[in-house]
Amino acid sequence: MRLKDKVAIVTGIGAGIGEAIAIRFAEEGARLVLNDIHEANARRTLEKIRAMGAEAELAVADIAKQDGARSIANKAIETFGQIDILVNNAADFTQKSIEDAELADWQRVFGVNVFGTAMVSKFSVAHMKTRHQGSIVNVASMSAIVAQPDFATYNASKGAVLTLTRCMALDLAPHGIRVNALCPGCIVTSASFREIERLGMTFEQWRDQITPKKMLARLGEVREVANAALFLASDESSYITAEHLMVDGGYVHW
Repeated sequence: MRLKDKVAIVTGIGAGIGEAIAIRFAEEGARLVLNDIHEANARRTLEKIRAMGAEAELAVADIAKQDGARSIANKAIETFGQIDILVNNAADFTQKSIEDAELADWQRVFGVNVFGTAMVSKFSVAHMKTRHQGSIVNVASMSAIVAQPDFATYNASKGAVLTLTRCMALDLAPHGIRVNALCPGCIVTSASFREIERLGMTFEQWRDQITPKKMLARLGEVREVANAALFLASDESSYITAEHLMVDGGYVHW
């Protein structure tokens, strides 16, 4: 088991990619601290993971608030006594053009995607440094790499996550902590269906518009992103840091 005896924090586990990552880590023996802002969704994921026989605790908190971010790291230490892995997956999906976005939109999307990622990392790193080891995986997006219409708010926040990842990797390397990013492409999640509704399309119309732009000519599954997160979190990627791994079916290189 690739994560046996490891303690992992995963944020945004109520559905989609975060839930898939948490389940995949549980399969590999991790002890988990599961964070989401929505308690009902988080408890559903918690129950699934405990039913697998894995050790897991819940940390319901808003990562965009400093006390919320701190409470997640504290839960890991209080429950398991260590933090080995952090997956910053929680995200806000505000997608607006520069003309349409108000200051509140920018504050909301950067508050979660950038400031939240930074704060959860800050409080987790303090404990990782005492053991001179750790792996942080920041979930960015292919939207950090490519331009998309009416996506300025979201894309800018995910671009910031990539820069944050590189800076964190440099600062934390002397302490034995690796920091990498995942860049998922079009993955079928509940967020996908919210985007489909925003665009006024059917699922089939959305799929048929996107898949020809991907080398693999299909949409991605959350399990595929979870497998990539597992690789970056585990010792199998022990000589990799400051990188971003595209999980996009070849979209950005088409």
